[in-house]
Amino acid sequence: MGTILEVKNLTKKFGGLTAVNDISFEIRRGEFLGLIGPNGAGKTTLFNLIFGSEKPSSGRIRFDGKDITGLKPYQIVNLGIARTFQIVRSFKYLTILDNVAVSCLSPRGKKVASQYGTEEYASTILAMTGLVDKARIPPIVLPHGDLRKLQIAKSLGANPQLLLLDEPFSGLTHDESQAIQELIRKLRDDGVTIFMTGHVLRELMHMVPRVIAMVQGKYVCEGSPKEVANNKIVLEAYLGRGEGFA
Repeated sequence: MGTILEVKNLTKKFGGLTAVNDISFEIRRGEFLGLIGPNGAGKTTLFNLIFGSEKPSSGRIRFDGKDITGLKPYQIVNLGIARTFQIVRSFKYLTILDNVAVSCLSPRGKKVASQYGTEEYASTILAMTGLVDKARIPPIVLPHGDLRKLQIAKSLGANPQLLLLDEPFSGLTHDESQAIQELIRKLRDDGVTIFMTGHVLRELMHMVPRVIAMVQGKYVCEGSPKEVANNKIVLEAYLGRGEGFA
């Protein structure tokens, strides 16, 4: 499959606090990879570094063979990385269709949209994410589960090769979470490379074949969900107990 993302000795310091501490790992093209760690482990900071929202104190990031260290978010989106956020963000007074259409105007999105038209391309994404019947309403009236879907739909408008999903199950009911899981699996089956964090640990660990664990900004281990869930440091720092997952 080949490597699509390489993180090498990545470090981010905020004054005297080291949020990400000398982390290295690779993501293979087409892979579905999970990232776990307790609150404050540095997961979102790591995503921010990959996406360009934060600049690293040291270390390098390579995407699809290119050094993207320190690039701005719009440059990184144009190269093929998109993301969602823990806090749902949208243009709340535009229609859902227009929210997605905005992201389709990125250079990568335009390459696809030019073949069908921007509105048709955005409508296709809404159909994929289960929102096409709500295309003409504003997101301000959507339930939280649909807002999570909209975040993913907007990221897909940029036609990414790598999708970063930051806590996609946060605040969802059981049924909403099941719908998001189904959508993410569909994206994986369509060949999108996915890197996902999650506080809803059991759901994440049952979805991904490989997991990276962080504690206090440091890389702890990686491997299958079972291997990582039974790592002593993960059990003590993340779970606060001495047995693995069911």
